[in-house]
Amino acid sequence: MKIVVLAGGISTEREVSLVSGREVYRALKQRGHTVVLLDVYLGLPGADPDAVFSMDRDWTEGIRDIGEESPEDLEKIKAMRSDGDRFFLGPNVLKICRRADVVFMALHGVGGEDGRLQAMFELNGIPYTGTDHVSSTLCIDKCLSRAVMTVAGIPVPPGMELYPGEEPQGVEYPAVVKAANGGSTVGTYFVENDEELKEAIKKASKLDVHIVIEKRIKGREFTCGLLDGKALPPVEIIPNSGTYDYRNKYQAGRTNEICPAPLSPEKTAELQALAEKAWKALRLSVYARLDFMMDENEKFYCLEGNTIPGMTPTSLIPQEAAAVGMDFGTLCEKLIEVSMRR
Repeated sequence: MKIVVLAGGISTEREVSLVSGREVYRALKQRGHTVVLLDVYLGLPGADPDAVFSMDRDWTEGIRDIGEESPEDLEKIKAMRSDGDRFFLGPNVLKICRRADVVFMALHGVGGEDGRLQAMFELNGIPYTGTDHVSSTLCIDKCLSRAVMTVAGIPVPPGMELYPGEEPQGVEYPAVVKAANGGSTVGTYFVENDEELKEAIKKASKLDVHIVIEKRIKGREFTCGLLDGKALPPVEIIPNSGTYDYRNKYQAGRTNEICPAPLSPEKTAELQALAEKAWKALRLSVYARLDFMMDENEKFYCLEGNTIPGMTPTSLIPQEAAAVGMDFGTLCEKLIEVSMRR
């Protein structure tokens, strides 16, 4: 197949996306596909779209491993394009995607994971991997996903949505402040008092006009991936120190990720059933990952859904797939197969 792996962009998860794209590109190349890795924002200036798939080059050149701090200087990335303030898609990106059999979406965050690009591909008849534009929109916005899951009877942490000009009322500490459309824990802050809350809201507001404030659920952290609507073995996430922040997520050795999670068969089934219930409520398809906390009373709370989970060397969906005997290359091809069926 002729495959475009689409990565990069200008969200705070740019670096993660590029590494996800690099790993997917390499895996699909090894399995005999003709693969092009494109930065959705920088594109390929001056290229002949009809000749791109026959170019002899290493498309991963220059992609570095994920740094300890995020994000990289996005203003420098934007300065690489004179029209960057007007257009999200880089030069020739759409033309090249039209010539592919499928576009493998390795984008994370706003612009690539929020449904807008998915809707454009749907309007242009371009096959792509992952869920559709509606479910992408529901999941990227924590205000929307919290509302949908609450109506569906899926437990979420008690909390509130804060809109521009509003002041938080009755916040229960400890609390978590989140930019509604953030990812990879960028724009997430743990607070213990009013002073910390005020500062966290100020920081999160730089990333998004909508803020979510939740009671911090203390206990055990889990994630459960789903493939074609069926829950995979869940993972328990145990950072060596601190919280499961950007550094602990993407720096090897900083977090113990146990798969399958050490839960009783009954609690495992309960978690998987909640994940599948959330899948249906959020109208997901192809694959996704649902994140959970379990409190001291062993009650699960769903934190959020991820419609394009990471595919980096430390990412969780590949670990869950491996637990059922599916290696990384097979997983990538399976995602394409399920997407093409949709």
